[in-house]
Amino acid sequence: QVRLVESGGGLVQAGGSLRLSCTASEGTFRSYTMGWFRQAPGKEREFVAGISWSGSSTYYADSVKGRFTISRDNAKNTVYLQMNSLKPEDTAVYYCAADASHYTFRIPTMFREYEYWGQGTQVTVSS
Repeated sequence: QVRLVESGGGLVQAGGSLRLSCTASEGTFRSYTMGWFRQAPGKEREFVAGISWSGSSTYYADSVKGRFTISRDNAKNTVYLQMNSLKPEDTAVYYCAADASHYTFRIPTMFREYEYWGQGTQVTVSS
């Protein structure tokens, strides 16, 4: 069982930046595709960004493309989400997730395809 722990959320003004981190408890993290999702009150959990096990492939939701960047450091068992030019509509609880299909370059966008989840971190963007 892989444990994922997110950090880095907080309150920021519109136009500001935050960097989220997600650290995994095991080295098997290195073989997993990782994703970031978010869920706003009253809304379904939605895909934000994903990255393949090697970091060579990334994929973004249209709503964050050009503003958010996902990256990973396998030596530190950590995936990051750099969020720039934040908007009030980015306000949500952000979750990292692991797809335990080892060494694949496919990046799922459906939350059901991810086996492990963090507890979430709140991001609030004020206008």
